[in-house]
Amino acid sequence: MAAPGKILDTYFKISERGSTISTEVRGGVVTFVAMAYIVVLNPLILGSFSADDAAAKTDVLGNILPVNQVAAVTALVAGLMSIVFGLVANYPFAIAAGLGINSLLAVTIAPQVTWPEAMGLVVIDGVIIVLLALTGFRTAVFNAIPSALKSAIAAGIGMFIAFIGLVDAGFVRRIPDAAGTTVPVGLGINGSIASWPTVVFIFGVLLMGVLVVRKVRGGLLIGIVVTTILAAIIEAVADVGPSLGTNPKGWNLSIPAIPEMLGGMPDLSLVGDVSIFGAFTRIGVLAASLLVFTLVLANFFDAMGTMTGLGKEAGLTDKDGNLPNVGRALVVEGAGAIVGGGASASSNTVFVESASGIAEGARTGLANVVTGLLFLVAMFLTPLYSVVPIEAAAPALVVVGALMIGQVRDIDFTKFSVALPAFLTMIVMPFTYSIANGIGVGFISWVVLHAASGGIKKIHPLLWIVAALFVAYFTVGPITDALT
Repeated sequence: MAAPGKILDTYFKISERGSTISTEVRGGVVTFVAMAYIVVLNPLILGSFSADDAAAKTDVLGNILPVNQVAAVTALVAGLMSIVFGLVANYPFAIAAGLGINSLLAVTIAPQVTWPEAMGLVVIDGVIIVLLALTGFRTAVFNAIPSALKSAIAAGIGMFIAFIGLVDAGFVRRIPDAAGTTVPVGLGINGSIASWPTVVFIFGVLLMGVLVVRKVRGGLLIGIVVTTILAAIIEAVADVGPSLGTNPKGWNLSIPAIPEMLGGMPDLSLVGDVSIFGAFTRIGVLAASLLVFTLVLANFFDAMGTMTGLGKEAGLTDKDGNLPNVGRALVVEGAGAIVGGGASASSNTVFVESASGIAEGARTGLANVVTGLLFLVAMFLTPLYSVVPIEAAAPALVVVGALMIGQVRDIDFTKFSVALPAFLTMIVMPFTYSIANGIGVGFISWVVLHAASGGIKKIHPLLWIVAALFVAYFTVGPITDALT
């Protein structure tokens, strides 16, 4: 091995973890392709083209975050934090703006304060998360999770990302309330596969499934590339167009066609546009503190659950399901909220789509460095990253979900005190679109069932504390209403 290769191998422990440099690079590329949609989606959640848009995300003063600026800072923070996480934590867990936190900011927090003040709350959230990690509390909670729940978290994440893939591709769709049915979701359009994008998705799932069965190296990456080419051909012939809410048969986020302009300098003017304590002055200390509590608990356990699932899937955990040197990883991940809030990109956290790169063989932080570099390049190649439609990347999520569900083999379903909390953990994640919600329900039910069955002494003291915090988390709405 050449000198640079030896340096990389030694620093990232590539050979020690049974991987190769080429495998890590390939895994990093696959992870980027699987999660690049966040550079398109995050601006749609947080930003707006103008304050006059019907769906504009305005703050309490009517201000908006411009879409192009949010896209630039989304790619910037994802790139920087993924690289730092890879170099410091040495795990193939890429970082980007967390789905859920950004929606909470746009729908719940921003209407009460200004955007800089909302991002200030995210920064405070990140500081608290980092302090909890530095004191060892976050690591202690991580290690206190029973092994059965860790396996359930991994399997639940598999179900969650598969569900994300199915929904993003239009294979599973929400049935409008006006339909007057008690069924919340359905297959395709009126029970049929009636759109070309969904056909592309199905083709991608079957193709990637075949490549994985045949043990083809780079199977997921090959599948994404081939499916993207097919999507581009279909778009050129059928002129499917974007969905945009009025065309249910269109592409969900981006159209698979080479854009006319491939580059340009990113607009990073949102970086530093933050007011740390402004929200406390505007809405009061109590109301602002409740918002911070919600952010902290969601961030705390969403990332912890994701790292648990990814670590088990990558085979990087010990016999108890714990990640070595997880404290370092948790500190860097917490810093993602600080950096993300400071850049107005929303809290950045470990991304569950990293499982795609892990399925390709990624086992070290080198894969993260590759993913991060690609995000930084994406800032200058807007909108080249959007050439891959979500319908071409979503099949990888379904395939990876099928791989991760295998973690249920480590759960003893013959004991109902274990079976119910594990089942609730797995099922609540996809149904509520939240990893933290699944973990919270699992913790609460674990404590209640084991206490009721005479197993109080087997419940770790930290689980009691965490379960109580989740009870407060799930009732924060009524609590807020009662105090205001």
